[in-house]
Parts: sequence; structure tokens; C-alpha cells
Amino acid sequence: MTSTFTLHSRSDRARATAAAGLRRRVRAATAATAALLLAGAAQAATFSARINPGDHGEQSRHASYMAINAALAEALREAKAGEASSAMSTDAAVDLSNTRAQLDDIYIAPAHVVGSALRNGYVPLAGNPRGVRAVLVGMQGNPAADLAGAAGQRLGLPLQDSVVTYLVRGELNAANTSLKSHFRSVKNLRYQDALLVCLHIRECDVVAVESAVFERWKAAGEPVKVLLESRPVPGISVAVRQSLAGTPAVRALQPALLRTLGAPALARNGISKPVAIDKRDFDYVSTLGYFTPRLLPGATVVDAAAVARLMAEGAIYFDTRTETEFKAAHVPGARFLPYGEKSAKDTDYNAKADSFDTTKLPADKGAAVLFACNGAECWKSYKASHAALKAGHTKVYWFRGGLPEWRTADRPVASAGP
Repeated sequence: MTSTFTLHSRSDRARATAAAGLRRRVRAATAATAALLLAGAAQAATFSARINPGDHGEQSRHASYMAINAALAEALREAKAGEASSAMSTDAAVDLSNTRAQLDDIYIAPAHVVGSALRNGYVPLAGNPRGVRAVLVGMQGNPAADLAGAAGQRLGLPLQDSVVTYLVRGELNAANTSLKSHFRSVKNLRYQDALLVCLHIRECDVVAVESAVFERWKAAGEPVKVLLESRPVPGISVAVRQSLAGTPAVRALQPALLRTLGAPALARNGISKPVAIDKRDFDYVSTLGYFTPRLLPGATVVDAAAVARLMAEGAIYFDTRTETEFKAAHVPGARFLPYGEKSAKDTDYNAKADSFDTTKLPADKGAAVLFACNGAECWKSYKASHAALKAGHTKVYWFRGGLPEWRTADRPVASAGP
């Protein structure tokens, strides 16, 4: 009996040892498989990319987007960085707002959009530092020879958030004047090419476009001349979220992008001779944004620390941005109350063009109310504060720095539906 028990014990120990070895091998295989899956997932990372190819014309915009998107996809494959979920933008105003809300991983866009991204948590990857100039253009028969001579004439511009409009306004500021005071009227059109029609039908006396558009018109035999040329700013450039910039995938992406964006087809579509561009190249265009006033009569302008204190005391924080922006990130405890903005980004804006439901504000007009959006370049909270004052509210606080300032102050951020 003793020997049988010993044999059984030895046999049991052997089976236990074998089973333990098998379990170790299974765990090792499982770990290896998981590592491979994680590596595969890292290689298959998907970056959200927003591509704004500019506003030369409707057909050229689509062709440019396709060429830029193809170059981005090729660079991602070459760098083994993953793939991009790309969206074409046709609205620089939305792009500017999205950069401040940090909604996308990659922006490929005109200089003022990328400049906004660089101020809000992104770093530059590629672009041409002197790629774009705006020019003020008239027909050969226009007696004006320069900006001063065009005073009192009718001006045609792209939309107010076009890089051309930014640059023209900068030149007028440098001349100690403004669009409204210098020109008899200002007409905004969606595409730069449409401004040539405005000249031909004599609804515009002068128009502003990119120098490349002017050169194309001139090469086609149009009798046009330049009255003013702006300072140069970067052309369409690439910026990536700063938290991704140090990853091996993005480090490998930059040289790949410089190669794919340097293709001749891209030179015809808004990107010429890209280099590893520097943040300082965007300093000038970054000063040209539609910054809100620093004061709002009747309201109290507050910083992040004051906002936290006021909310702790019972003030209601109203976030006036879009629902998408609110869901992505907002100040904890904020209420979603969007301001539908169609009016100009100016102190004499037409409030009738906008929509804002003041009935959703507290019935008690003496209750403390806070309004904020996406920083000093976002006019929605300024206009919402003004609407609240007009509706009779007496304790109106305007958080001019908005969510970007809240983040900079290392305050907590929430993300959820309204």
C-alpha cells in the first residue's frame, strides 16, 4: 500500500507540475497575443483630421481636398502611423472654433486656422512659411493706384473668416483705418473666384484675393491690377495635437508628410514647397483674429478663478458654444445654451440675424449668470451677455477667456451630453 501511495503521489505531482507548466505557457501565449493585438491597434490608430483646402473656388476646393487627403493617407501608411478619418471643411469659422475646443487630432488648413490651433494645444508639422499674400485688386480702368486711392469705393471680400479677409484687415489696421471707415460698402462672397464676377458686373470696385488667384486671372487675360499687397503668411499648413507630437508614429509622420505634400499635384492645390515649419512663422497672422472687446458695459469680465468662486456661490454658467463642442468638453456644472451666430464679429453686430433663447435664463433677473464660449476670439458669449443685459438681467458675468483659459488654469473639464 505504501509503495502504491508513493507512486500515485509522484504521479499526481508530475501531473500538477505539467499542468502548472501548461498554465504558464498559456499565460505567456496570451500575453504575447495581447501584446501583438496592442501593437496592431497602435499601428492601426485612427487620427481625426480636418482638412480645409481654402476658398479659391467650389470645384478647386474639392480637387484640393482630394489631393491633400491622398497625401495624408500616403504619409500615414509610409510612417506606419495608422490611418486618418478625414473630413473636408468648407467653413473656416467652424474650424477656428474647433481648434479652440480641440476637437480633432490633425488640422490641414490656411494659416489663421493653424495659428489658432497652435494657441490651443497643437504643434506645427509642415507648411510653407511665406506661402500666401492677399492682394487688393481693381480693373485696369479703376483710377485708384493704391489703398488710399480706393477710399470710398465698394469692396468685395471672401467670407469674414477667410485668411484673405484677415490679411486685408491687418493692412487696414496698419494704415490706421478699418473696413467700414475706408470703404463705402463691403460685400462678402463665399469663393474668391466669384469676386471676379463682382468686378465684371460692377457691383465691386475693388476685391481682395490671394496673390495666386490674381496671377491666375491675369494669365487668363483679365484686365486686372494690384493696388495693395499684404505681408506674407504661411500657406496651407499641418498641425497635430501636442499630446501626440512626441509619439514615435507622429515623429515618423513628419518627414513622410514633407515628401507626400511636396508632390507637384499639391503645388497646384494650395501647398507649395513644404518644410518643417516653426510656430513663430504664425505670429503675425495670429494677431489678426476678430478679438472681442476687453470690456462689456453693464457686465463684469471675470477670470477662471472668479468663475470657480462664483459657481460655488450659486452663479449659473451658460456655455454658448455648439452641442458638439459642449459634449466634447465643458466646465463641470455648466448648462448648455447655444448662441446661434450669423451676425458679424463686431461690436455693432446685428442681433436680429442671430438666435438666442433668453427665456431659458433664470426668471429672477437678479440671479448671477455667467456666459462663456471658446476664448477671446469667440463672440458668442459676448453677444449672449449683451442679450442678457438687454433682457433685464442685472448680475451678468462674462468669462471672456472661456474654456481655453479654464484649461490653462488646470481646472477640471467634463464631457457629456447637455
